[in-house]
Amino acid sequence: MPPEELSRRERRVLEAVIRSYVETAEPAGSRTLSRHFGLGVSPATIRNTMSDLEEKGFLFHPHTSAGRVPTDKAYRAYVDSLLSRPPLSPIDTVRLTEELAVGNGSSAIESILRRAAQTLGLLTQELGVAVGPRLDRAVLKRLELVRVTSQRLLMVLTLEGGVVRTVFVEGPGEIADSALGSVTAVLNERLAGLTIGQIRTSLSARLRDAGADASASELLNIFVQEGEQLFDAALPTSDGQHVVLGTTSVLAEQPEFSAADRLRRLLALTETPETLGAAIRRRVQAPGISITIGAEHDDPRLEDFTLVTAEYQVGALAGVIGVIGPTRMPYDKVISLVGHTSRLLSDLLD
Repeated sequence: MPPEELSRRERRVLEAVIRSYVETAEPAGSRTLSRHFGLGVSPATIRNTMSDLEEKGFLFHPHTSAGRVPTDKAYRAYVDSLLSRPPLSPIDTVRLTEELAVGNGSSAIESILRRAAQTLGLLTQELGVAVGPRLDRAVLKRLELVRVTSQRLLMVLTLEGGVVRTVFVEGPGEIADSALGSVTAVLNERLAGLTIGQIRTSLSARLRDAGADASASELLNIFVQEGEQLFDAALPTSDGQHVVLGTTSVLAEQPEFSAADRLRRLLALTETPETLGAAIRRRVQAPGISITIGAEHDDPRLEDFTLVTAEYQVGALAGVIGVIGPTRMPYDKVISLVGHTSRLLSDLLD
């Protein structure tokens, strides 16, 4: 049943049950709701309304408790149509800004994302998560060839957004300084301004007609013949899409994970983050806040969790920042914090 088909009283009681359960982690009873939420009706009326909500799939009875607990359907109705989003507290705003600004101008994206995930996790008391932007869509700003030995070079790629990647290049023999400079100039002339994906698929064709003297031609031929493998080594397909996690212990202390089986599922999730990574990567280029609750996840291993994320921008690239936690979470605070963090990241990384 869509939440708009609930009566005004049902919506108020449902919101009160959710708020009570989020705050206490205890099933909500009619007397508790009557005392603390100013519903303006008797406990008996609240009890009857809760029974109606249970029949409609929004609440359930855990064990023999007289109270009720929200279902995934209830949380979905709450975030879609009942939730009010208060502004962030000044303390949270200042802390996020200060943590993300540490090292501004010199820190790698991965370092900034890790600080963001850790700070977001601590402020929400959930597990902060993030993935970096897809670097195969990043634009190459410049390329440098640095001599390591007489026959070995280091290729340094500086990408849009300040990302730097390196890979070793084995020369055909002793490499003259003049060849090194000449080939560096050709590579920058032909490749700068292209995305890594474009370079991978067209490198040989872009370099084949480049004029060079004999010593430079030998070095240039390495990039014609092996360029795709070199760029694959520097920027593997999954690069930038690994999962950055905050502090797991914050989440492990929540009541939901006091049971051994649920704690094991949490640990499995953090020790094999590809499951979580697959869910997060699907949210790239999803505008606004994305919220997946419990059984809404495609992967049953995530059915005990809610994932709240937002996209951030690095120039033309996009990554994802957010939190994962039990379905019982303070959605209003979490949504506000995740949204604010994504905007701060976009401003900082851009």
